[in-house]
Amino acid sequence: MIEDVVVERWDSGRPHEGKVFAAVFPHSDDFTFFAGGTLLKMIKEGYKGYFIRLTNDEKDSYDLSIGETIYRIEQETHQVANLFGIEKVYDFNYKNHYMDYTQLTEIRHRLMTLFRFLKVDTVISFDPWGHYEENPEHYLTGKAVEAACWMAGRQLDLPELKDMNIMPHFVTEKYYVARGPQLTNRIIDISSVLHMKRKAIALHATPIDSMWKIYLEKHPDGTGRFKSIEQFAETSFIREACEPYRGMQFYEKFHYIGPSEY
Repeated sequence: MIEDVVVERWDSGRPHEGKVFAAVFPHSDDFTFFAGGTLLKMIKEGYKGYFIRLTNDEKDSYDLSIGETIYRIEQETHQVANLFGIEKVYDFNYKNHYMDYTQLTEIRHRLMTLFRFLKVDTVISFDPWGHYEENPEHYLTGKAVEAACWMAGRQLDLPELKDMNIMPHFVTEKYYVARGPQLTNRIIDISSVLHMKRKAIALHATPIDSMWKIYLEKHPDGTGRFKSIEQFAETSFIREACEPYRGMQFYEKFHYIGPSEY
């Protein structure tokens, strides 16, 4: 559902100089597929950016061992972060597909600590209010992030951090993404950095190889509409990511919550 939408286009200056964002996602490829162009825009406009990856991505290969999968995706994650200009990747390394509600308090507290330490102004993550999300790690991440943004600024939550000079700090701006229906009120034009997003998608070679081979299993007779892994990736993550909107073909969409609404 798109309503009262604001379209953000590129600013030639650096209006966000000194601000900090944290992209918080469970999996390595999430931040590229859903928000890669937006992260590039933010960094170009003055943000300092960090990526917090919650899982070890051990289930995101097709026929590799767990150890090889973890190693390869860790390397690919850092390659994409370097391409984007991300300052640092924080790997929480929870076991992939084993995140559950019993870990939410621990994850929330770890996020609160980083939000305070890094003085995060803006988060990019999954929408805790998105609908029909089948992957529990997506909606659990959204719940943990939303709670941490608020509680990071409260004096009596984790008060011992103040003794370490890590002071309370509210995160007051949020860009939330979802795979299914969501309230969409912010659209970012990414046409000027589309080539960079394509390059980043290609760097996620291990999970894309897995998706492609699963697709081939579903179409063993070769009748599927995709004839190559390149066509599969381009169509799935670029061409069909969004319907054309107000003359824009390439954009990323968000449920945006700004400081005035906090």
